[in-house]
Amino acid sequence: MPEEAAVQKINVRCCIAGGGPAGMVLAYLLARAGVEVLVLEKHADFLRDFRGDTIHPSTLEVMYELGLLEEFLKLPHDELRELSAEINGLQFTVGDFTHVPGHCKFIALMPQWDFLNFMADRAKRYPEFNLRMQSEVTGLILEGDRVIGVRAKTQLGPVEIRAELVIGADGRRSVVREKAELEVETFGSPIDALWMRISRHASDPPQTFGHIDSGRVLVMIQRNEYWQCAFVIPKGGFDAIREKGLQAFRDDIVRLQPFLRGRENELKSWDNIKLLTVVIDRLKKWYRPGLLCIGDAAHAMSPIGGVGINLAIQDAVAAANILAPAFQRGTTPGTIPVMDALSEAISPAEGALPAAIAMGLIPALEGVPSPLFNPLLAGSAYVVPSRGPKLSRAFLRSRFDASDASVQGRAGNTPAPSIITDSQSQEPAYSSVTEDDLAAVQRRREFPTRMMQRIQLAIQNRVISRVLSANKQIEVPLVVKLLRRFPILRRIPAYIVGIGFRPEHVETQDATAQEK
Repeated sequence: MPEEAAVQKINVRCCIAGGGPAGMVLAYLLARAGVEVLVLEKHADFLRDFRGDTIHPSTLEVMYELGLLEEFLKLPHDELRELSAEINGLQFTVGDFTHVPGHCKFIALMPQWDFLNFMADRAKRYPEFNLRMQSEVTGLILEGDRVIGVRAKTQLGPVEIRAELVIGADGRRSVVREKAELEVETFGSPIDALWMRISRHASDPPQTFGHIDSGRVLVMIQRNEYWQCAFVIPKGGFDAIREKGLQAFRDDIVRLQPFLRGRENELKSWDNIKLLTVVIDRLKKWYRPGLLCIGDAAHAMSPIGGVGINLAIQDAVAAANILAPAFQRGTTPGTIPVMDALSEAISPAEGALPAAIAMGLIPALEGVPSPLFNPLLAGSAYVVPSRGPKLSRAFLRSRFDASDASVQGRAGNTPAPSIITDSQSQEPAYSSVTEDDLAAVQRRREFPTRMMQRIQLAIQNRVISRVLSANKQIEVPLVVKLLRRFPILRRIPAYIVGIGFRPEHVETQDATAQEK
């Protein structure tokens, strides 16, 4: 019988499950405010297609407030200043972003992995930030009703992370919210979407738009060299479409957009077409003692308007504004001190660290014997003696930080950094972050979430479902006629989509700048 892997134990002030937009932005903001944070991301990289790739003006304003906007916009992106649609051949503008408040009057179309890599790379500049790729949360650690940490599986074996606060930012299929037994309200959705890529030619229309015809809806997002397409179908209708055959599906694409003729054959198999099961739901209560859910883990959104990623980021900003001051109140007496972290880029199992020290590549720490890195001791918490040289966390991380490869989405076999606490105790720290603080985050973000979900449900139930059930050309709705006749009305949907009902602004300070 093979021996079970020893469980590594880690202490940290805040543990975030999920390295998506909500988790990464919150981690950046907390680390920037001086709160030690560890992000657990189950994948080896951020490269996943057909995710939310729209960065709305509200998020771009946050980037401006953080001093990151100019650098961010140097990344390859497209700028969408209008949302257009077509009904029965009648083209019209749905939203005009050129009048929204803020520094950027457009939606930036950018692959989500570029956004996440950018945020992770900037967060690395703060010594309080740690990112572990290929680390999947599998359960929660409880003490009574309080969540005091998480269990995770990593490429180096099982890990237990004790934390003052756990954040569930692990998406609509959140393990954290499931294990926390938080009650979910599901509102249903009459639609699903089939996502695919089709090449784009220079002669194609320049704008992103939706095409609505009898029984069919096709949304095309301009991505420079290709169209990212969403073919909207009735809920559970994918099997019926497959039964008709791939060629029939290709023909439907061409009927909706004749200029794509000849390119439909790029869809060589059903493997080129991804099903997105549309879900709209919301937690009744986003928190319990020691735990808070944000983003899709707290409220799954429909892809209508592409607002999910931006609501998640707004959640993160609001959470940071409320939680960072709460963390700075300190922990209760007798609890774990703030972690003095050591990031190790070489796997203990490789036995290479002592050799690296001997070669002078890594400084030896007085009082820390080489058996510390022996795989037999990897699961135990080693107490770093207080005597001997005290090296700053920034220095330690700069010398051997495995997150470089992970941040760029190319982790390979490079292990994620391990963390060793200088605490004398493995007991959880009871943070000054209270249930009232967690409730304040929900109160702040529940109103805009409810409003946006109501709009999405109305569009799905009253417009899209009727279109999909129609067997003849639909009548042009009154609202479309008004948008065509009165251009000023186009600012309303642009504001709702681009800014939202309660835009958040950065209120936390950069602790590093304050120290200078």
